[in-house]
Amino acid sequence: MNTILITGGTGRIGVCLTKHFLHQEGTVVITSRRELTPQQISDLFGPASPGRFHLCRVDLETENAAAIVVEYLDRHNLRPQALVNNARDLDHLKLDDRGRPSRAGWLGEYTLDVVAAYELSMALTEQPGSKLETIINISSMNGVVVPTLQLYDDAPRQSPLHYGVAKAALIHLSKELAVRLADRHIRVNTISYGGVEGRVNEEFKKRYAQFCPLGRMLTDDDLAGPVEFLATPASSGVTGHNLVVDGGWTIR
Repeated sequence: MNTILITGGTGRIGVCLTKHFLHQEGTVVITSRRELTPQQISDLFGPASPGRFHLCRVDLETENAAAIVVEYLDRHNLRPQALVNNARDLDHLKLDDRGRPSRAGWLGEYTLDVVAAYELSMALTEQPGSKLETIINISSMNGVVVPTLQLYDDAPRQSPLHYGVAKAALIHLSKELAVRLADRHIRVNTISYGGVEGRVNEEFKKRYAQFCPLGRMLTDDDLAGPVEFLATPASSGVTGHNLVVDGGWTIR
């Protein structure tokens, strides 16, 4: 993999993916809504050879976001072979005092998960001199199956329903684009991760393990391998697929 563009590169999954592909000697472009100092970049991702790490500052929810990203790529003479749509905004998951998402929350979650992913995918496809070969959309097992409410102390707030609905839509977007971009020889797939350690306490991890065939949550070490598979010729015959990486959760 020569160049990969990862949206939401400063989030939990984005950091893991960025570090992995930098270690693989690739060029990595990330998007972020905030600027980072050289020290912050080093703290998050470790040292990288000059020219192999790029940060495009952009709010992907704005209407001209895709154009901003393409302009950045053009300015730096970058033509990604792979695009990973991974951006998130946890503020969209905030609920009202009844435990329900607001209309703004619904629209924000759908806009970032689905609309921004679509717009950026098409912009990179149509970029002059495009070398795009594969698009990977990051979804969730909650886009495949409904949540197990017994896991949570406060299910409406800890597992907001519009999160899963948007992630389900993203899975279908991948199928649509796989068909519509096939004649351009661009493969489009989804990865649906299960729960990842880091934001939960030990009691939650124990409850989670009881429902999961592997008996554990995912760790950072589980995240990059599936993306690398879908981003390389090792998966040259795979398109329109949802690769579920959940420790077996959804086979119950």
